[in-house]
Amino acid sequence: MSNDMDKDDSLPEQGADESAPTSEKDVTDPVDDGTDERTIDDLGSDVEVSAEVADDVDEDDLLGGLKIETTEDIEVPDRLVDQVIGQEHARDVILKAAKQRRHVMMIGSPGTGKSMLAKAMSELLPKEELQDVLVYHNPDDGNEPKVRTVPAGKGEQIVEAHKEEARKRNQMRSFLMWIIIAVVVGYSLIIAQQVLLGILAAGIIFLAFRYGSRGSDAMIPNLLVNNADTSTAPFEDATGAHAGALLGDVRHDPFQSGGMETPSHDRVEAGAIHKANKGVLFVDEINTLDIRSQQHLMTAIQEREFSITGQSERSSGAMVQTEPVPTDFVMVAAGNLDAMENMHPALRSRIKGYGYEVYMDDTIEDTPAMRRKYARFVAQEVAKDGRLPSFNEAAIEEIILEARRRAGRKGHLTLELRNLGGLVRVAGDMARAEDAEFTTREHVLQAKGRSRSIEQQLADDFIQRRKDYELSVNEGYVVGRVNGLAVMGEDSGIVLPVMAEVTPSQGPGTVIATGQLKEMAQEAVDNVSAIIKKFSDENISEKDIHIQFVQAGQGGVDGDSASITVAAAVISALEDVGVDQSLAMTGSLSVRGDVLPVGGVTHKIEAAAKAGMDRVIIPRANEQDVMIEDEYEEMIEIIPVSHISEVLDVALEGEPEKDSLVDRLKSITGSAFEKQGSPSPSNPSPQ
Repeated sequence: MSNDMDKDDSLPEQGADESAPTSEKDVTDPVDDGTDERTIDDLGSDVEVSAEVADDVDEDDLLGGLKIETTEDIEVPDRLVDQVIGQEHARDVILKAAKQRRHVMMIGSPGTGKSMLAKAMSELLPKEELQDVLVYHNPDDGNEPKVRTVPAGKGEQIVEAHKEEARKRNQMRSFLMWIIIAVVVGYSLIIAQQVLLGILAAGIIFLAFRYGSRGSDAMIPNLLVNNADTSTAPFEDATGAHAGALLGDVRHDPFQSGGMETPSHDRVEAGAIHKANKGVLFVDEINTLDIRSQQHLMTAIQEREFSITGQSERSSGAMVQTEPVPTDFVMVAAGNLDAMENMHPALRSRIKGYGYEVYMDDTIEDTPAMRRKYARFVAQEVAKDGRLPSFNEAAIEEIILEARRRAGRKGHLTLELRNLGGLVRVAGDMARAEDAEFTTREHVLQAKGRSRSIEQQLADDFIQRRKDYELSVNEGYVVGRVNGLAVMGEDSGIVLPVMAEVTPSQGPGTVIATGQLKEMAQEAVDNVSAIIKKFSDENISEKDIHIQFVQAGQGGVDGDSASITVAAAVISALEDVGVDQSLAMTGSLSVRGDVLPVGGVTHKIEAAAKAGMDRVIIPRANEQDVMIEDEYEEMIEIIPVSHISEVLDVALEGEPEKDSLVDRLKSITGSAFEKQGSPSPSNPSPQ
């Protein structure tokens, strides 16, 4: 490991250097008319929607009291930082980090606004500190070009001045050259009368002057970083950048001798870390950077300068190494939860030790004020696209309803706004294709069908194929077969039948589960087997219990949400009692028989309705999370349960047999069942 990683003790505080703003006044950003005196603390989500709001706001009003007809009535803020919606904690961190020039790492789901917050941060940094970087030829060592920094905008002036000076020198040299050539040719023709010798001498003189002029051209500096036209602090997105693009590079020169080579300082290329000087360097999926690049990035963060050299060892550029180039940037690293696993621990330590770590929220509480901001979000997306018809009131309300539905939690709105913005654009495209004056609710409803995810399209196709081949069973009673429910991807429900069979064992009895079960699903089966062993009157140590997840697919089964499905199938097979096939179910199961909450209940219920089921069992704790489309409400009955005995009471065939089974299970797990009310909280499973 290089020595630069062990300099923590000598690293100065990021907020204490001369580049940090000395007071809140330094980062005040007034609007054009000069009347707004808001400071950095008033930005982002604190900016209220610029539209008429009713005096008495109804809590159930989808627009939060906005009195508008279309999105044209909502003013869209000019600054990106004012467009931030939700992410209150992350926004506060960005505000503090911008004032103190701290590094930030944001972890969260894709589409929750990480890159938008990073860009907003660049708007908060002071522009007056920006610099241009020039690279000069080093007459003492051509392989070590000199570096000079000047205030932004001065770099172009310096280069132009050098070019003008070089042009004048070349004019004088050309004038002198043509005089000498004329004298030599005149002498050879008139006095010496040697025409060929005169032409040859003139050619030699011409080449000598041209070769000599290359030295003056080499004196023109290379403008490495130009911030003359930059209106805000630089923002460099280095996501997925290779080493040369991130750290800078020196181009290869095929002509390295004979006076034809390009001067080394002209071949130097700035990397993202150099272009981000005095600004923001944003790296998404930080764990995808190779270890060597992450180590060099640590050096650039700590030293605030980094020399540029050729990144390819076989290139002539590898012989060139500039003087250190400033890299005084604020780094914003981002990624999903797995980003922390493969991230260099020392790099994470640099960010955490001299900055902030923040987890991005997936949802936010559904309040009238927040609904008004979602209406503004629709207006922002229409304004950004520039080609979409305005959304009318009903269309905006439908988008907000979809934000509720995608949140998956009662009383919340989704913050995965990139996907929601995609729905806005598809709806607008459909309205534009019809030459409609406004985008209406009907366009949004059509867009929801058109903008289905790949997983949802596969799930719908899978359901249709099963119907075509009569693989779906949605009526009658079958022993050992239960219609379970699962989720493909993040938003696509599918019916996943589970079958169980009990056979005599040739040795100690075992539970055998097939269907490419992953670790969590296998553990769920093991937990269910504990209940079955306690429940059954028979000696199952002499029996094998086979459990099959029918047509689970190549992805297998991940998660524990099929626990009650497995338990019902096995108990049905053990007791030889049929299960209602017009019923589907989902839910996790504790070893005491409590039904625990799972994820994706809305999508699972809709999948059951599409497959022709009449009823669906869900955990009672998930009852508040159900937000199915209106078209499915009449198609299916939702039955919330808290205990496995309730599942069997609904699912099994035959009153006497069923009653005895349920009574027996209640007596076995009675203590847990009597204490039910609301089951222990559990993190929803992805399946």
